[in-house]
This record gives sequence, structure tokens and C-alpha cells, in this order.
Amino acid sequence: MTTRAEPGDDQSEPDLGAIMSERRRLINLAYRLLGSLADAEDVVQETYARWYAMSAQEQRAVESPGAWLMTVASRICLNLLGSARARRETYVGNWIPEPLPEPTEWITGHSGAGGIDPADRVTLDESVTMAFLVVLDSMTPAERVAFVLHDVFRYPFGEVAEIVGRTPAACRQLASSARRRIRTAQTPAGPSAGQARIVRQFKTAWEAKDIDALISLLDPDATATADGGGLAVTHLHPIVGGEQIAHAYAEIARVSGNRTTFRECTVNGLPGLVAQQYGNIATVFAFEIAGDRIRHIWAVRNPEKLRPWRIS
Repeated sequence: MTTRAEPGDDQSEPDLGAIMSERRRLINLAYRLLGSLADAEDVVQETYARWYAMSAQEQRAVESPGAWLMTVASRICLNLLGSARARRETYVGNWIPEPLPEPTEWITGHSGAGGIDPADRVTLDESVTMAFLVVLDSMTPAERVAFVLHDVFRYPFGEVAEIVGRTPAACRQLASSARRRIRTAQTPAGPSAGQARIVRQFKTAWEAKDIDALISLLDPDATATADGGGLAVTHLHPIVGGEQIAHAYAEIARVSGNRTTFRECTVNGLPGLVAQQYGNIATVFAFEIAGDRIRHIWAVRNPEKLRPWRIS
């Protein structure tokens, strides 16, 4: 990855614009690996801090600054993933990846100011759907990194091996294992228009507290999972069964009354809902739809995971 400069070599400084142009790619990588935009931003900040901690001579010796930055960010993510399981043991309730709105809607950034830099926006595709990220979260850190680097970012296994610290053959096996997990867990997504129609029907039935209509839209074995992180009231355990979910959600609508309004939106690239209370986003709902039935609902209420959202 690097070539050492000989004394007296007249090599120019790495271009600042070229270095900073890697930021969006780094954000995309770190979000897919960690499932958290806040953590991804921290990883990218640390990656750049390590770059600028090097001397000018060391920077000039890096053959490909972009590859260097991706490697460092991947290794930081790998270390974070290794400690994430221990942190989850103290997390209140279920942990769900941080949901993302349409790129035109976010207001994220550590400063909290509106109008995020486009470099901090994650590209929305099939590799960031909530269902995909939930499956990624069930993998070992090495599986996750090997799969994302190879299958999403098209890194050859030789380079993946250098990052993960295993042989190329071992990384090939890790990615293959990850692929099997995804094939087993994921439902092929139908047309976006069809999914939007089902989400719209669910919203209408929910607002009307129409239990029969809700049941008709839910798979009999559907699951609803919520994430409040101990900072928002929600059900701590998944609700299993379409009928059980319908009754639970109808009760939520009854209790919230006129204080809550629902808006259709895009969540991680697919049709979803947001619940607004007193002018603020209170909950973001992501859906997995199989055929014409909802198979899974993810409700994120932890306010720390709703930073990227605003009312448009």
C-alpha cells in the first residue's frame, strides 16, 4: 500500500481536496459496519486524526491515501465491533441500527446545525435497508468486515485479509458464511410502489385503530421490535404474531390519541413512517414486507438515534 520516499525526493504534498473527498466513502463504509451514523462520524474523525498525526514525509510515502484511509477506518470499526457485544449487555431493551432518512432531509452533524455537508450523507441502497443491517449485526465482527469490504465495496480478498488479519482463504470463507446468513434471513423486496401502498394502508388502519385491517396487513408470524435505549418508553421485548402486534399497536394509537400524527417517508431507502409529537419526530418505523404482508416492524424511539431527522 505504501512506498517509502527516498531522501531528497521531490514529492508534492498529498492534495487536501483529494484527502477530504474520501470522507463520504468513509462514512458509507463505517455506517454499514457499525449501524450507527454517530459512531461512523466518530470513526471518520479518528481516521483523519491519524492521517494528520503523520509527518509530511510519512504522508508523502503513502502511495494511495484513499486506500490508506479506508484501511484505517476498517480497522477502527473492527475494533469497535469487537467491544460492541459487551456494550449491548448494558443496553436497555433491543438495539436497532440507526435509521436514515432521504439524503435531502437530514440535519445530522456533531454541531447540530441544519444543512449537513453532502460528504456526511450515506448512499441509500440495498446494503443499508434495515433488514440488511439487522442481519449484519448478527454476524461476527470478522464476518461483517469481510463481507462489507468484499461484497459491498468490491475489495479483493487479498486486501481484505490485510485489514482483518486473516488469510485470503479465511476471508473468503467469512464472506461466504455472511452471504448464507443474508440469504436465509432476508425476504426479496417487492416493487417500492407496492411496499409504499402497504405502508400507507397500515398507517390508515393504525390511525383508525382498525384491528381487523391491521391483522390483514401483517404476516401471521410477524415481529415488531422497538428500541428506546432506556430513554423513551416502548415495549422491551419483541412482539411476535400479527394479531398480537395489531392489538398492541391499536392500544398505542388509543393511548397517544391526537398527540401523535404519522407521516409517510423513506427509511433506509424503503417506505416507512415517522410519528410526530408536539412538532418533533418521536419514532421512526422501518418495515420488511414479504409479498403483500408486513413481516417485520422496527420502531426506533431512542432520541440519540433520531439526530438525522427533521420535519420537512
